[in-house]
Amino acid sequence: MTARRCIPWPDKRLQTVAAPVEAITDEVRAIWRDMVDTMEAMPGYGLGAPQIGVMQRLAVVDCSEERGKVVLMANPEVLHASVQFREHEEASPNLPGVSAVISRPRAVTVRFVNAQGEMEERDFVNLWATSVQHQIDHLNGRMYFDHLKPLKRKMLLQKAEKLRRRG
Repeated sequence: MTARRCIPWPDKRLQTVAAPVEAITDEVRAIWRDMVDTMEAMPGYGLGAPQIGVMQRLAVVDCSEERGKVVLMANPEVLHASVQFREHEEASPNLPGVSAVISRPRAVTVRFVNAQGEMEERDFVNLWATSVQHQIDHLNGRMYFDHLKPLKRKMLLQKAEKLRRRG
């Protein structure tokens, strides 16, 4: 098991668009394994490669209750999002100690390259949809708090900074 360290906000890599993955190689599979180990160690529902400092469009998601149903994605993109939204409290290991309720589409259809190197389209709903969208945000250089209004975002970041200085 190789759980990697999540880089701390405001590391510029967390604000940078990750590069597309050209092919599913042994190196990519090794990164995915480390990402799954890191996600399980947190524990969390997903992880984007930039969170561990790897600037590639790779994500892992597992929202199953029993775990072990991880979806490995390269170059994921949302093709369709429902008009119905759901709220969920989101957080990130890159900014520990704080969270915020974010409203996102309740269901999304996502196209991605899977572990076999094949293009796949899959529908995700509820927590799965939230987590997939959260990870795609990471690949696009965005954090969950970027969805907040400016004042709420400022307050969340100030609270995180106070916690960081104390810890």
